[in-house]
Amino acid sequence: MKRTIQSVEGKILRNLMADITSTHVIGKKIKSGEYRKHPIEPVWKCPRRFQVEKIKLENFEMELLESVNPKRNLIVLQLHGGGYIGPMKNVYRTFSVMYSNASEGAGVLTIDYRVAPENPYPAALEDACEAYQWLLENGYTGEQIVIAGDSAGGGLALALCLYLRDHQITPPRGIITMSAWADLTCEGDSYTDNYEIDPLFGNTRDSMLFDSDYIGDNDASDPYISPIFGEYHDFPPTLMQVGSYEMLLSDTLEVARKIKEKNGKIRLSVYEGMFHVFQMTKNLLPESRSAWQEVGQFFKLI
Repeated sequence: MKRTIQSVEGKILRNLMADITSTHVIGKKIKSGEYRKHPIEPVWKCPRRFQVEKIKLENFEMELLESVNPKRNLIVLQLHGGGYIGPMKNVYRTFSVMYSNASEGAGVLTIDYRVAPENPYPAALEDACEAYQWLLENGYTGEQIVIAGDSAGGGLALALCLYLRDHQITPPRGIITMSAWADLTCEGDSYTDNYEIDPLFGNTRDSMLFDSDYIGDNDASDPYISPIFGEYHDFPPTLMQVGSYEMLLSDTLEVARKIKEKNGKIRLSVYEGMFHVFQMTKNLLPESRSAWQEVGQFFKLI
């Protein structure tokens, strides 16, 4: 396990985030996920050396980002975060560019999967499976696919890999998770240990974590909902990143432990003092720069 030293910039931004979410009206809406449900964003401008194709399937849409000189032997299937209640946002379009750059030119397929409360489990998993099958049916092999996701998307990525293995579907080349939400029961140690220090979700149980619409009438401990309860034999090579101040810290630690226990290939990095999906700061923080460099190294190793 890799642990980092917290930067001054990271500490300042973390404290600012904690102030916003605890002392302002906006904080409650951030914690509850209200702002994630109906994001108001400008039209995203695709960088010049990339092109985006929109693909419409029966239940959801996808966006395929490729370099104008695409590297055809690798593609990233990106599963966005948002607590299973928020649609795809511009930050994930930016993430797709960063994944492509980190992999030295891979295409990135980002799916706008169905979300709760209108579409609880298993809608998101069904859509992720359909997107994976779409790749297989459109000329890609499992060895050419890397699945990546953050937060709920990280948990969904884990669940998808468990589902593919359990149903004898060819596995992906690897999987990348950032602050994976893998325990929708919210019973891990860090949900208590980091309750007062998590700047995004801390100090309240009135949040999208403890009141998940995605579970519906199902058992939250179902491994396809909460992959922390899954079995991790025959799992693809995995990179897991998480911040030490997160309530979701134990989600990543436990899944990593299970992969290692089954002799799987796992790289686990805990970024000291960091908050939920700190990688969204892109090049602003040293920790985020380091995390994306690590993603690039992972692509080279698998």
